[in-house]
Amino acid sequence: MDFLQDAISTVHNHRPIDARQEQRFNEQLAQRRACVLIPCLFDELRRPALSLTRDVLARFSNLSHLVIALAAEHQDEVDQTRAFFQEMPFPVQVLWTNGPVLRDFMAHTHDAGLDVLGPAGKGWAVWVGLAAATLEAELIALFDADIRTFNPSYPVRMLSPLLERQFGVAYVKAFYSRLSLEENRMHGRATRLFVMPILDALQQLVGPQTLLSYLHAFRYPLSGEFSFTADLALNLRVPCDWGLEMGLLAEVYRNLTISHIAQVDLGVFDHKHKGIGTARMEGLQRMCSEILACLMRALMEHESIALRREEAATLEVLYQRIAKDRVRQHHLDAAINGLPYDRHAEESIVNCFAKLIRPCWNDFMDAPTGFRLPSWTRALAFNPNLRQDVVAAATKNTAAAQVT
Repeated sequence: MDFLQDAISTVHNHRPIDARQEQRFNEQLAQRRACVLIPCLFDELRRPALSLTRDVLARFSNLSHLVIALAAEHQDEVDQTRAFFQEMPFPVQVLWTNGPVLRDFMAHTHDAGLDVLGPAGKGWAVWVGLAAATLEAELIALFDADIRTFNPSYPVRMLSPLLERQFGVAYVKAFYSRLSLEENRMHGRATRLFVMPILDALQQLVGPQTLLSYLHAFRYPLSGEFSFTADLALNLRVPCDWGLEMGLLAEVYRNLTISHIAQVDLGVFDHKHKGIGTARMEGLQRMCSEILACLMRALMEHESIALRREEAATLEVLYQRIAKDRVRQHHLDAAINGLPYDRHAEESIVNCFAKLIRPCWNDFMDAPTGFRLPSWTRALAFNPNLRQDVVAAATKNTAAAQVT
């Protein structure tokens, strides 16, 4: 594990980006075509975070384009989204990812033999967005639409390792400190209280595995901010559930050597906080259940681990012990840094997550293969023009579709 932590290049955030670095970044963008992809719900237009992101990105006029992978209810919302971004100094493509034209086209594609009918969500939006992004750009940076702390250092730090050819980096993952702006309270509960402890528990259960060490080497494996080359993007299968980020890391593990991977510190980071949920398939409970299934599938697929149903109880016990040790560490960390911390609430969350393990394990054993959207390389073997067709369907408004 220590070797992998050292092998993955880590760029720390020691000071803010200054005007000179912004200018150099813009000059670099003129040399290589780089775009930004943002999966987006229409509701985000009503919140200040997306306006902040839009205004910051407008400072980088040499970006090749911006792709908005939009989930919207009506054509009017798509039109409003296009108007929201119309003053950008580079082209903007708004793709209606759940629009009727695209849905019909993908249903026909599915009937013709390519399984592309994944459930609506971020994974589906990313897959559709990559159709447009990889057609035009060499480098792609993906950001969520709800980042309340977005600033110029985000695109600079996420794309610079790719722009500098000498480093040979093909994939960049963000990490950061999750602190709420209002309370200065630690967040990132799914990462702190579930993902990192479950990775340790799985190491104890199945023994040292390179895949688990690789995942543990990322300081924030659930970060939704990453960048990659178009060549890599074309070869990744995309999960459609809350296992998206972990599933993509497993895909990167399959496609790249460690020396081509970097992680970058974005500093303090805040976005919308998801609730725990009142049932197993709600909120963070659903997220953690689907992450565990993703990890189990990855262990089988990449490490040939034969998991057994009776191991679930052992994993539950191991996880609970490790996670509660982590709670004690977080309590100390918060106290030393003068942060508010509710230890009782955090231990209660650990107990809640622990109860998910056995039912999730059994569900996975009943259906271990799951569903992932095919890589674009695979999809293009079915139809060499599929990216163009998807973009055309996702940008065609319903009125035009009805006329024709």
